[in-house]
Amino acid sequence: MTAALGEQVNHLATTFNQSQDAVEVEPIYKGGYTDVLNATIAAARAGQAPHLVQIFEVGTRTMLEAGKAVKQVWALVKETGVAIDPETFIPAVRGYYSLPDGRMASMPFNSSTAMMWYSKDAFRKAGLDPDKPPATWQEVVKAAQAIKAKDAAEIPVTSSWLSWIQLEQYSALHDIPFATLANGFEGLDAKLVINTKPHVTHVERLLSMAKDGTFKYAGRDTQPDQLLVSGKAGIHFNSSGMRGDMVKSAKFDWGQALLPYDPDIIKTPLNSIIGGASLWTMTAPGRTSEEYKAVAAFLQFVAKPENDAYWHQHTGYVPVTMAGFELSQKQGFYDRNPGADLPVRQLTRGKVTDNSKGLRLGRFSEIRNIIYEEMEKAFQGEQTAQQAMDNATARGNKVLAEFAKSVRI
Repeated sequence: MTAALGEQVNHLATTFNQSQDAVEVEPIYKGGYTDVLNATIAAARAGQAPHLVQIFEVGTRTMLEAGKAVKQVWALVKETGVAIDPETFIPAVRGYYSLPDGRMASMPFNSSTAMMWYSKDAFRKAGLDPDKPPATWQEVVKAAQAIKAKDAAEIPVTSSWLSWIQLEQYSALHDIPFATLANGFEGLDAKLVINTKPHVTHVERLLSMAKDGTFKYAGRDTQPDQLLVSGKAGIHFNSSGMRGDMVKSAKFDWGQALLPYDPDIIKTPLNSIIGGASLWTMTAPGRTSEEYKAVAAFLQFVAKPENDAYWHQHTGYVPVTMAGFELSQKQGFYDRNPGADLPVRQLTRGKVTDNSKGLRLGRFSEIRNIIYEEMEKAFQGEQTAQQAMDNATARGNKVLAEFAKSVRI
């Protein structure tokens, strides 16, 4: 985590260090989410794993299959006696990081969901209502065309995390599968199904918008973020965790809104899925019981209502405990910050289905890169949306098969 988010990680560690004198937490930056996962695998193989590592949600299946390299939360609690109650966590968050029997494997930390961010100034200039953001994709297209026609923003629409938001979240909202076997929750033999008509139609929409200059593909993961923060983009899709940077750095009137949906597919959209990351306890040769107890003490500290609420209010990530959410309400945070409750509302909307509870796929960061590669070729005019999704599906399924085989050996 960098910028405002990195500052809050440091604040959390400093607050813990000042609260007692037995343990010191040292935050170390090791790059973005994918970099950290790769570095963790390498460190574990070398017997030099950190005590704690922050792994993004798509690395969950990989970490669950890491065997003795990981000490899951339930085992850490049992071994140390430090109380961490799974029932205190918001169910949608807890479930993502738990085993089928309910035992918690990792510690929910920075949980987010995707949101639609927009420039109210650009909306005004384009003749759009700044207090009525588009609710459907058809409305997004019309808003983008208005922004372009009035030159209200340099770039009408952009999106970070293309796979997470435009395919994974899109699937959840519309109750369509991203992969078989309940998106991988029910076993290792899951297969991608992202070359179906709904996915292809949505990718075709993005390609069409790119062709007419209303959508700009601006890079992978968080690379497009500055286009919104700097005021260049009219509409931008990204994590709710972007709120901290917007509050700190954006010099224009901005708003956030629920993700748009396609009424041709579903009349009432379902819940979005979580993103962000959790904290995994790692093992290493010679690591002592006192060290594990120290790890547990820090995890317990992170989950305290006052710390959960503070983290939520200063970053845009959702509170991971009900007590943190209720404390934020009691403190009047949502009254002072209209829209800050939207991520929680979106996550808890409707009834969770197999298609909307998240994804648990092996080597998923690699699969996301494959999706990037194929969609980039489509944006460059080298292939159609159908070809891009067919290729991504075939290549991704090969990765899933290799992962399943490696786990079973």
